[in-house]
Amino acid sequence: MDPATLTAAGLAALVRARQLSAEEATRATLARIDRLNPGLNAIVQRRDDAALEEARAIDAQIARGEDPGPLAGVPVTVKVNIDQAGFATTNGLRIQKDLIATEDSPPVANLCRAGAIIVGRTNTPAFSLRWFTRNSLHGATKNPAFPALTPGGSSGGAASAVAAGMGPLAHGTDIAGSIRYPAYACGIHGLRPGLGRVPAFNATVGDRLIGGQLMAVSGPLARSASDLRLGLQALSHPDPRDPWHTPTTPAPYRKRAALALTPDGLQTDPTIQKALTETAKTLESHGWEIGTPPLPPFREAMELQLTLWLSEFGLGGTEAIAREADPDATFVHRELTKLAPAPTLETFMKALQSRARLARLWRMFFADWPVVLTPVSGELPFLDHYDTSSPQAFANVIEAQMPQIAPPFMGLPGLSVTTGRTATHPSGIQALADRGREDILLDLADLLAPEIPAVTP
Repeated sequence: MDPATLTAAGLAALVRARQLSAEEATRATLARIDRLNPGLNAIVQRRDDAALEEARAIDAQIARGEDPGPLAGVPVTVKVNIDQAGFATTNGLRIQKDLIATEDSPPVANLCRAGAIIVGRTNTPAFSLRWFTRNSLHGATKNPAFPALTPGGSSGGAASAVAAGMGPLAHGTDIAGSIRYPAYACGIHGLRPGLGRVPAFNATVGDRLIGGQLMAVSGPLARSASDLRLGLQALSHPDPRDPWHTPTTPAPYRKRAALALTPDGLQTDPTIQKALTETAKTLESHGWEIGTPPLPPFREAMELQLTLWLSEFGLGGTEAIAREADPDATFVHRELTKLAPAPTLETFMKALQSRARLARLWRMFFADWPVVLTPVSGELPFLDHYDTSSPQAFANVIEAQMPQIAPPFMGLPGLSVTTGRTATHPSGIQALADRGREDILLDLADLLAPEIPAVTP
């Protein structure tokens, strides 16, 4: 039995039943990391000794008849842009290589509370600023299933690790697709929770500005759709350090889904349109009503999201980009500023005012149509580092990524599900729901699971 082929739920069940020890599962995962990670560079900070010590502690708890948690003995990874005591919160930056955390961030603490074994920390582009993963400190991460393609970003290391079997579950972060796109690119699944669902705080850098507070979230990536539920359960435990954290209670909902093949005029690849149409047919076969009602704006939300996102860089970020001198980050920031000029106080305040209007329009829409099916991207996953090949290439990427960039502006949750793959590309769809309704997206993932080809490492 190879632990790398098991789901997080299946592995935890075996550990609790003492059919597999947490130490055995951890040793097998570390051996797999030894074998595969040198060619992938997904995990850039390791903690082998601590992981084995924690695994032995899990086994001792079980031997005493105690319940170590829903992720008992499951090897997981966390991203290098969140605090973990004793490790540098690098965010892919040389200027933060010595920024050592003295306490665990809420996602790390919650994974440990759930019994997970954190085997390592995963790569991200510099400043977590791309849908591709390379930086001047840790280097580039490769896509294990589709080597010519980007592993996605900014949680590219997380997706690569999961796809390669270096743990069935990974932590990622998402402000503009950074969970959903790597899951899509690596042929796995990812859940971006909505605002306030998963608590977050990095003591090393302090509170983020308002754009990051409203739009950046942590969430799970997994090879199994059902493991997303388990991951969210662990990550969403309350933590008083996050003033935005809001517990939610699932409620009944109507089985209605809006199908959006080309939201706001997006040019969507025919393969992606086919995946969306087939997903809609699957839902119909389970009694769902499918419609094509007009959607609230995507493009306006994307443009305003970029305004808030880049506002953060106007207060210290631009200087940090200059100090870091990472070629990718420098190029991406320059191209982004062409799309979203530096805001004035008036345009910044009006962006926040528009956010209330757009959030209201989407909430009213979800009252009638609880789910929206959209592309994850208008294009199949890009060739690696395509975005920095030219200004036109970067503009093409931004346009294709509209379905990822827009939803965080309203704080919406989003699910990325891989629905199939060819020899050269995976394909998949995105589902969106109202704030606080991750339960609908997870129900949808469970319903689609029998139709999804098994994802094996």
